[in-house]
Amino acid sequence: MRYHVLTLFPEMILDGLNTSIIGRAMNKGLIELNAINIRDFSTNKHMKVDDYPYGGGAGMVMQAEPVYLSYKSVADDIISRTGKKPRVVYLTPQGKVFNQRMAEEFAKEEDLIFLCGHYEGIDERALELIVTDNVSIGDYVLTGGELPAMVMIDTISRLVKGVLNNDDSAKYESFADNRLEYPQYTRPEEFMGMKVPKVLLSGDHKKVEQWREEESLKRTKERRPDLL
Repeated sequence: MRYHVLTLFPEMILDGLNTSIIGRAMNKGLIELNAINIRDFSTNKHMKVDDYPYGGGAGMVMQAEPVYLSYKSVADDIISRTGKKPRVVYLTPQGKVFNQRMAEEFAKEEDLIFLCGHYEGIDERALELIVTDNVSIGDYVLTGGELPAMVMIDTISRLVKGVLNNDDSAKYESFADNRLEYPQYTRPEEFMGMKVPKVLLSGDHKKVEQWREEESLKRTKERRPDLL
């Protein structure tokens, strides 16, 4: 899996993802992360990439040309290597809300481009030319697309083979089957007067599996009935 992030703040992307499980996956070569600075493709001597919106209004709008050129710098190589145009995810509150199903779909790709907007958005013409997927991580507004991009990359990467130490981990997590994960316990057997459920100590794998299924369904009904 290769991620290509078009952004005004590449150091934010690289610093934010270069740790823990995702950082180790990059060191192992399981995933690649490229942060492309949109400002490098400005034709303005001051490296300016925004301007006032036509029609007036508050704030500034990112210009189409530097966004499009930054995309081309990545897409041309992908097309020559794979023979197909890459998917381009624009992080926007106007997009479909990201979920585990979408993560599973994106994880099938070899390359993903993420476009991070700022200010009042991006010139619509650039979006029409390059974007394939409009995605939001929730019904609220952030200052830019970098945090949503990192959230998506983290989620998708967990589904890439070898990223997690145990590939079965992703199968039984919350949302994997439109249910929340069952409760988890570890040593000691008793803490503050609370004991680990006896079934988990029984060694009976069939009963443990049944208990986990029941607890998963129970927790989903209580906390996220909308998933059912």
